[in-house]
Amino acid sequence: MTEPNIESLTEAEATPATTVGAESTAAPKAAPTPLPLAGLRGRCPRCETGSLFEGWVGFAPRCRACGLALDGFNVGDGPAAFLILILGAFVTALALFLQLAAHPPFWVHILLWVPLTTVLVILSLRASKAALLILEYRHQAREGRIAGQGSGVGRQSGGRQSGGRQSGDGGGRAS
Repeated sequence: MTEPNIESLTEAEATPATTVGAESTAAPKAAPTPLPLAGLRGRCPRCETGSLFEGWVGFAPRCRACGLALDGFNVGDGPAAFLILILGAFVTALALFLQLAAHPPFWVHILLWVPLTTVLVILSLRASKAALLILEYRHQAREGRIAGQGSGVGRQSGGRQSGGRQSGDGGGRAS
């Protein structure tokens, strides 16, 4: 009998079980840290010990504590886009309130809201990047793949995929 590969086991299979009488129960797993708190801490989503970051907003290649490969995750521009939209709406509401309540000159708005928005986005970027990476980990989000890709499924004889184009066929309609 061969040993199962520990890397391919699910968490339930890898959790040690205890036997009580005729029943077998898995050891209880602690609930994950709530997302806002986890994002603010910027800790590894697996062990919640090591830092996700190498610099201010740059991800480390691996968790220093458990070795989780962080370079496989791709949060892209999502955190910055979310922050600009969310904080932009918030700052716009505040600017409108100030304008309607006090009627300040335009230069007051420029001196107040541009630096405030910039500082809020920069300070929130680290937490939002951590939160999106943690969400990717918790939901096992990966890059999209076509079903059956690489397994030979959906292939016709001659190595051509069904519905695909071969190089040199031009991809256009036949005249």
